[in-house]
Amino acid sequence: MAVPILKQGVFLIASVQAAMTDGDAVTLQDDLMAQVGRYRAKGVIVDVTMLDVMDSFAARSFRTIAHMTRLRGAETVLVGIQPDVAFSMVQLGMTMEDVLTALDLEEGLELLTHRTATTALEPPVG
Repeated sequence: MAVPILKQGVFLIASVQAAMTDGDAVTLQDDLMAQVGRYRAKGVIVDVTMLDVMDSFAARSFRTIAHMTRLRGAETVLVGIQPDVAFSMVQLGMTMEDVLTALDLEEGLELLTHRTATTALEPPVG
């Protein structure tokens, strides 16, 4: 099942509607990378509110998306991890420590807005 990706200003919002197969996760990665370049997005939100299970492949895919978008100049925030999913992830040793997370879409948008504004004000390195 394809994950819808919406453009909201300089941000992209991917809303995962149902459990993803491994193929769906790879397709999401490809689609997001294409759209980050096409729209010159400054940030990506991946909303996983509807997921009641997250396997290790999905977790790794979300980390990969965050790393890939960072290399393309955009920040990624994973929002909406359900309490039971978070508990299971911790019990299984799956970490998202290098991925920005937020409670919900609203907090994710605030986080991205703050981070992209701060990044735009920093002087170039070199």
